Amino acid sequence: MKKTIKDFDLNNKKVLIRCDFNVPIKDGKIVDNNRIVTSIPTIEYAMNHGAKVILFSHLGRVKSEEDKLKNTLEPVALELTKLLGKTVTFVKETRGASLESAISAMKQGDVLLVQNTRYEDLEGKKESGNDEVLGKYWASLGDIFINDAFGTAHRSHASNVGIAKHLPSGIGFLIEKELKELSILDNPEHPFVVILGGSKVEDKINVIKNLVNKADKILIGGGMSYTFLKAKGINIGTSILDEANVDFAKEIMNQYSDKIVLPTDVKVTTEFLNDAPSRITNVENIFDNEMGLDLGEETINVFSKILESAKVVFWNGPLGVYEFSNFTHGTKKILEKVASIDAKVILGGGDIVAASKELGYKDKVTHASTGGGATLEYIEGKKLPGITAIDDIN
Repeated sequence: MKKTIKDFDLNNKKVLIRCDFNVPIKDGKIVDNNRIVTSIPTIEYAMNHGAKVILFSHLGRVKSEEDKLKNTLEPVALELTKLLGKTVTFVKETRGASLESAISAMKQGDVLLVQNTRYEDLEGKKESGNDEVLGKYWASLGDIFINDAFGTAHRSHASNVGIAKHLPSGIGFLIEKELKELSILDNPEHPFVVILGGSKVEDKINVIKNLVNKADKILIGGGMSYTFLKAKGINIGTSILDEANVDFAKEIMNQYSDKIVLPTDVKVTTEFLNDAPSRITNVENIFDNEMGLDLGEETINVFSKILESAKVVFWNGPLGVYEFSNFTHGTKKILEKVASIDAKVILGGGDIVAASKELGYKDKVTHASTGGGATLEYIEGKKLPGITAIDDIN
């Protein structure tokens, strides 16, 4: 068991909190503030317990001076000010005298946001390379470190692993909740149904390998299903294909033919456009110039029937191009189904959580994970460095 923020006396302590404020920003405005909102309980707990709260986060990738301008965390500081009802001090640097003096001036309950940690990647990838000197420097700014950024827990960075190495450390409420909900999958109640979508088989190979022995059924849709259909010798036209993993798909289907369920009909079109003419066809009748972008009704019914008796469902990746209104039907109908059954339903981060939010189902399932790669690596059974580095309860 890892220590949590509740295991520390925060009164008058400088508490460094690693958050995940990697939010979409367009023209200086935050498009989706969900990751900021989910960090608020941990920040408020620290404020309410007399801490001086110092926040760290990355935003995007920083490979040039232009990236620094584009990926400043200043809009996040303004959003936090609104959400907390208290002015959040924003320091435009990641180290140096101005940061140190701003921290020295803090009073109990104050909140300060440090500039994008990946500014330190511009010269030598000091953040993402977990530079020892940088981690030690950031740790010197505080008394206690709390990691609450599940989305980067699979990365060994200076702002998580590097700081934790030099300070008493714990996890925040967001990571605590993630670990609790995802642990359901360690020993799931049966029937246990896995839904996998998204584009590439490559991204899901280790997930499939780890879950196929636990799952009663694995329902495969989205772009990755066409690699499996190709492995069965079916003509998939111009549908997306992960050619390097056709043999893996063939092997897993041969070994677990009773568990893998593929689409039997799909919605196809000749162009990757929302308004292109489309038709629903049996998978055996996809023309050479057609690509599949959604599930057909027969497949939706088959998937829904299997899900009716499920006790635990894990779902990663949308089942069609949900960003196109004409090809969102399959994802929406299966979201509707999992929201209606008496089961623990976990959405595995990334695009399926975005789709569930857009389509109105995010709050109707047991848990929508904030991690993308971190969630998948947890499901694969890997250790997450950002959590491993945190102090254990003695």
